[in-house]
Amino acid sequence: MYQLFFVLVLLFFSVSSVARLFEPQLPTQALTINTNTEKLCQVAASTSAYLQRGFEYDPNVNHANVLKQFGVSSDRIKATLDFICQITQEDKARNQASRLNSFAFIEQHFEFIRWYPDGENAQRFAAKKPLLANLPNDRLLMTKYYVHLAKGHSTPSVDFPHALYALPFDESDLTLDQANEQPGLTRFQFGKQAILQQPLSADIAKPLVYLSRSDLESALLQGTVVVDSDKTQTVYNVHRNNAIAYDRNLKPEQQQRYWYFKQVEGILGYGKDAEFKITVQPEVTFAGDLYQLGLGHLLLSQFNFKQHQEYRLGILADTGGAFDDNLYQLDYLAGSYHGFAEYAAANRHLPDYINVWFMVLKQPQPQ
Repeated sequence: MYQLFFVLVLLFFSVSSVARLFEPQLPTQALTINTNTEKLCQVAASTSAYLQRGFEYDPNVNHANVLKQFGVSSDRIKATLDFICQITQEDKARNQASRLNSFAFIEQHFEFIRWYPDGENAQRFAAKKPLLANLPNDRLLMTKYYVHLAKGHSTPSVDFPHALYALPFDESDLTLDQANEQPGLTRFQFGKQAILQQPLSADIAKPLVYLSRSDLESALLQGTVVVDSDKTQTVYNVHRNNAIAYDRNLKPEQQQRYWYFKQVEGILGYGKDAEFKITVQPEVTFAGDLYQLGLGHLLLSQFNFKQHQEYRLGILADTGGAFDDNLYQLDYLAGSYHGFAEYAAANRHLPDYINVWFMVLKQPQPQ
């Protein structure tokens, strides 16, 4: 009985500490909203289709979890996404400016929940990370990710020594749930460092394409890579990983988590398996802690530039190992680039910290 009481107390304090990070609050400034609403609708529609599969299909993200206290639910999240596309399509048919870029319109139709960062948790990782050490108490850290454009080859060479592997053959016919019940499968036997030192043999897993070490690291970190190889361009997306957790205290190249890939059409975000993933678009997609927050939230973010401030709308439609138990950070899909230097040059103007509100479509008032 004492152990049960102790667990309940811990759970209470855990929920209480998370609850303090959220507060119903209307944005105080009527800033310009700068959003490509057609791209926003595309992500909204794909995310809504994923949620439509139901809680049973993916209970890890098909929920509102820590936002339930404010009356948010999966049904309301989906209704919000569907409303985005309804308004976008109506405005396009009328050949008029998007009402979603009107502050007065969104204030009329949405409820807002302010998100404050979990600074206490962030400080656990702040020793070697200045952006976390300087995290404001009212803004989230906004990191950025991008779709990596790489050069590759169908055979290994000095310039392209590292394979991007397809799922090992011993689980190619297994669903994710079936495979996860078999810890003896190849996928669970190797960390990234072991594979880098000793490549997998062709009878274990098929090499999809060969990359340089830097391009391989970018593919593993970003989750998607577009490869120019033999005069053709192919998109690869993460399929399944080796179940080793991402360690936020290690640099990306030192990680043991390793992903196997699959050839896909388009840029993909979250999905519990490669068979069904959300199609995402740059500048309207955020990655974050889907397991605590839930999938598909519409977010209003305040970007403070040197010369002006503006709001942008985006959808929480992706995640990654760095977001496990992470309520202080969002990752912004910035675009497609050939490497970090090109990405950094194009996005150095973006802020490191943003104010964030969840937007939920208002419910009809009873007559």
